[in-house]
Amino acid sequence: MKILIEEHKYNADPVKNILNGISNLCDVEGKINVKYIGYFYNSSLKDCVFILPKVLLDANEKVFGKYNPEEIIDLDAVESKLTREEHTFIYELAVWIYRAIVVYKDNKPDNTIVRRQFISQMSKGRLRQSNTFLDIILALLKFNKENQQLFFFILKNIHSGLNKINWNKTINQNKAIIQDDTPIYTQIVNKKKKINFDEELLIIFFSILNYIHEEYGFSAHITLGFELIKGPAFRQYLNGKGLVRLRQIKYKYFSDIALYLWDLCFAFFDQSKRINVETNDQEYLLVSDFDIVFEAIIDDLVGDPRKSFPLGLVDQDDGKRVDHMYRYKDLVHSDAEQSSIYYIGDSKYYKQRTTIGKEALYKQFTYARNVIQWNLDLFSENDPEKILGHIKLRDDITEGYNVIPNFFISATQNELNKNENIQLVSEIPEVCCQFENRLFDRDTLLVARYNVNFLFVVSLYGRNNTSQKKNWKRKVREMFRGEIRRMLERQYQFYVMVAHTDIIGDQFLRENFQMVLGKVFTPYADKDYYSLALDKAVKYKEENDSLLTILGQNFDIRECRLGDRPENILEKPLRTSYATPDPRYLTFHWLEKYPEANIVVGCYKNQEHLDWILGKNDKGTLLYNVRLDKSREGALPVSQARTCKVSFVVLYDVMNLDNAIRVFRVHHTAIMDEKRMEKAEYPNPHGRYFCYVFDEEVSLGKLDVGKILEDHSDLPRGAPIYLKGSELIGYRE
Repeated sequence: MKILIEEHKYNADPVKNILNGISNLCDVEGKINVKYIGYFYNSSLKDCVFILPKVLLDANEKVFGKYNPEEIIDLDAVESKLTREEHTFIYELAVWIYRAIVVYKDNKPDNTIVRRQFISQMSKGRLRQSNTFLDIILALLKFNKENQQLFFFILKNIHSGLNKINWNKTINQNKAIIQDDTPIYTQIVNKKKKINFDEELLIIFFSILNYIHEEYGFSAHITLGFELIKGPAFRQYLNGKGLVRLRQIKYKYFSDIALYLWDLCFAFFDQSKRINVETNDQEYLLVSDFDIVFEAIIDDLVGDPRKSFPLGLVDQDDGKRVDHMYRYKDLVHSDAEQSSIYYIGDSKYYKQRTTIGKEALYKQFTYARNVIQWNLDLFSENDPEKILGHIKLRDDITEGYNVIPNFFISATQNELNKNENIQLVSEIPEVCCQFENRLFDRDTLLVARYNVNFLFVVSLYGRNNTSQKKNWKRKVREMFRGEIRRMLERQYQFYVMVAHTDIIGDQFLRENFQMVLGKVFTPYADKDYYSLALDKAVKYKEENDSLLTILGQNFDIRECRLGDRPENILEKPLRTSYATPDPRYLTFHWLEKYPEANIVVGCYKNQEHLDWILGKNDKGTLLYNVRLDKSREGALPVSQARTCKVSFVVLYDVMNLDNAIRVFRVHHTAIMDEKRMEKAEYPNPHGRYFCYVFDEEVSLGKLDVGKILEDHSDLPRGAPIYLKGSELIGYRE
């Protein structure tokens, strides 16, 4: 068996004959650089050549950290130099590379990177020798496929006449029960089954097939009727018992087909038994651009199907194509909460210890920027059908952005096993930002890098077991999430905040917007809780201390790790309803100063509605709502609501006009959907609402609301009436 390493520059002389018929072109330096992965049979050498992936090479171009690739070209010649584990590893890797290429070709039949041709036939005679584990497995599978009728014939003969009752032993060994002068035996003895050596060889053969199927994922039809050797018992056969038992029963076989089956089974356990292969033609299974196959492997094991994402998200509008994306639990919420985020990944098929270049980093940051912009465009349309089920990355209250987990995943093979752990290459992420110390900013993007065991992911993909892949996908996603959380917590200190009872949190944050921008975010379902993230670097200590002092005067603040439930860290203070001030002390505003100001004259339906307006809601906020649902009477067009800036809202009791009016100054506005209104404890919400959020109650003097309603009787009862300040003067008493 000959071994070459992908993309290693060999001197031409040692490998020119080995690559005959595949590629032996030299570069200007007289070197040969193999661009394929896979195996082929060299008919002139009468040997099998296997091209291993470049991930086996370390930074010093060494295999297993100690061999130059030229030293292990002839595997049989260096077998004594290699350790048993190294030799076994090469054989196992050969099988998994083969399986991975086959699965990739089956999943993507239209690909142009796989080169495949099978001519070889395994049989007796003066033919070429091949002792690779891969050839042995292929031969076992081929024998099984071509001899199904023979197996059924043997099975039929083996079991003919069995299970008949042995009356002599039944009568001699058991007592009978006499009923109606007839003896009845409750226990019977069947005729003993004699050992059949044809059956034993088949049991060993099918046990090998079962092991190949379970361990490597090869599909193999196993004839029913045999009790197979499995688990620890079969491990004993692998460790030497199989060779011993096959030698003991070999003399029992005389037919060519039985002897050939014995040879195949013996070769499987021995791995060095010579097997003859009848062909002078060439066979090969090779793949160029293995980075494409590696990308497909990682996407299958980590990502969500591309078709599950809307247009423009994975295959982006600027031509960028995200390697891997999936939706999974976000970083801030606890496991019990239903909240998800987009995870963006890029697979890198490199030699070991290769650093990520600036171009790759820039592309990865661009992927995240495009996802953010796509998300902003989606929600700016405000189309309920389009945004249904999608994640909103931006928080409208703080204008902060949720953290998008972004990562590179590379293959490595520093050990000779299939370790399934994910390793974080560096505890310090790659960072791209416009402003420092702003984690929740749209321009702050972080990328982590992970290494995965190459043999493990190739074997998992090659086994093509849906259940195993699903279990590992769930496990690795949680591992990614946990590692990224720990990475963030090493760099940032996270807090949870709740506004004091006399402070409207949203209002304070808006009024101090520049101070908290990018540092505060509201990821929690309960919007009374805010998340604060501050960089731990020493250079930000003075800035952070100052911010914590200011915020501490208005908020209760506690340290809160990512994933902790905020209510378990900081209890929310009880809020009381808005206290009605004495009208004598309300700030008086002369309408003459607001001739062009827009003023809404609206109603409240009952005391419950008024209580809600005056702060009996989830935020304790003063606000008034206007219908936006076109299907409802008195609804306001969205365009008018957004463009018509309102300064004051005048409220009257729709059931009793004699009750005193209430006037409030508008601070800002917000659109709230039905679900948000339910959370705000609004009675029986329907559709969307445009809300005017107040900062204080004021006075505009006595107004004749009855006259206003009379002059606007063409409007539905209770519909909001929009007047200019100059118009409202005419209704002043």
